[in-house]
Amino acid sequence: MPVIGFLSSTSLGATASFVAAFQRGLSKAGYVEGQNVAIEYRWADGHYDRLPALADDLIDRKVEVIAAIGPGALAAESATTTIPIVFVGGGDILDIGLVHNLAWPGGNLTGISVMATELDPKRLDVLSEMVPQARMIALLVNPTRANADATIRNILGAARAKGVQIEVLKTSTESEIDAAFATLVQGRPDALLVSADPFFNSRRDQIVALASRHAVPAIYQWREFALAGGLVSYGSSLTDTYRQAGAYVGRILAGAKAGDLPIHQPAKFDLVINLKTAKALGLTVPQSLLARADEVIE
Repeated sequence: MPVIGFLSSTSLGATASFVAAFQRGLSKAGYVEGQNVAIEYRWADGHYDRLPALADDLIDRKVEVIAAIGPGALAAESATTTIPIVFVGGGDILDIGLVHNLAWPGGNLTGISVMATELDPKRLDVLSEMVPQARMIALLVNPTRANADATIRNILGAARAKGVQIEVLKTSTESEIDAAFATLVQGRPDALLVSADPFFNSRRDQIVALASRHAVPAIYQWREFALAGGLVSYGSSLTDTYRQAGAYVGRILAGAKAGDLPIHQPAKFDLVINLKTAKALGLTVPQSLLARADEVIE
């Protein structure tokens, strides 16, 4: 029975529904966990520094292919040049050197892009439209991510064009999130942009609750934040992303070469607005945004 290594930077509790989507994608290629394939899961629980050791552990287990989620991609890529890797990561994969060609990645890597960094300016646009009086916007970013600097550069560049100031808040632990919001309150920004990061996704209930407690309008990458009570989200579907990753892993188990599979990029991005949260914040959502929304939570 072939064994898949599943390397995640977060925890099972934070990604259970996405793991189920991964398994659905895998089943499309005829592989069902426990029947004709086994999966070895390794969780970093938000501690990205644990990922290299977890990747080495999977290699020692002699897995057939590794599904590497978020920052786990770089750890897996550093650990092996022979075991196929299917990664789920931000759209800056060319900048950080994971692959050098999206159509023909070559080597032992392929993957699914969530196009996180590229959408940061668009999220800033949506937030500015939602809170037109905003002149100071806080940016929550995880400095341990390989794309942290690119995220900050993108947002600062887009903000300059709008005449908006950005206050960068760096946090990579649960306690630092609380401290960041304490700093945020002192600075009194008009709104908050939470950058796309697996750790932030695993702490979405905490982040959404703090944004609500301090009455700060916030935008997020993932729909799950809006479902949890966040004001607005704009980005690709994590469920679709994990399902596609499972499908790619299945194709590799069936004989495809990772380097021959093009990097899959999302074709659709969802705008989700939580009207209940907008009302609690005293915001009137512009009709222009409501008309473009893919989902409105009331």
